[in-house]
Amino acid sequence: MNKNIKIMLSLYIIFGSVLLSGCGILTSNELIANRYADALLTKNNEIQFRFRINNEILEGHQLYKVKVTIHDDRLAAAIGRREIVYGEEQVLNGEYIDVKGKKEKYIFMDPIPLQKDLHIQELQNMIEQNNAVSIEVFNNKKVFGRAFLTNFSSEL
Repeated sequence: MNKNIKIMLSLYIIFGSVLLSGCGILTSNELIANRYADALLTKNNEIQFRFRINNEILEGHQLYKVKVTIHDDRLAAAIGRREIVYGEEQVLNGEYIDVKGKKEKYIFMDPIPLQKDLHIQELQNMIEQNNAVSIEVFNNKKVFGRAFLTNFSSEL
């Protein structure tokens, strides 16, 4: 009897480990190609979020939206909001983004004018070091992936 309990316990541990490691797969940077994700400060003092979504990972899920969340209070005040959802206002009057087509989709969100001036170095530190901005890919049923935006560039 003890042998059966040990076997069952071992199976539960293995199964739990697989589940826990598998849960992190879609929330990793494989879905949101982090090296292609950045915040750009334009010469007009606007901030634009740009990133690449790997549609191959979203196979079987035809439609999705992308939410950018601003976690830093000063950056949120400068932008004038905490969340921007791409696929609601920006794309086809509330329609979701379609997975069909290319295996990778580049998304360039509309530039947002900064309501308060921030020094370029401050913006760079917020984004690259302080996890100020996160990106989430989701639909009405579930979240497919989440990652912090860690790259910053400037036209100034």
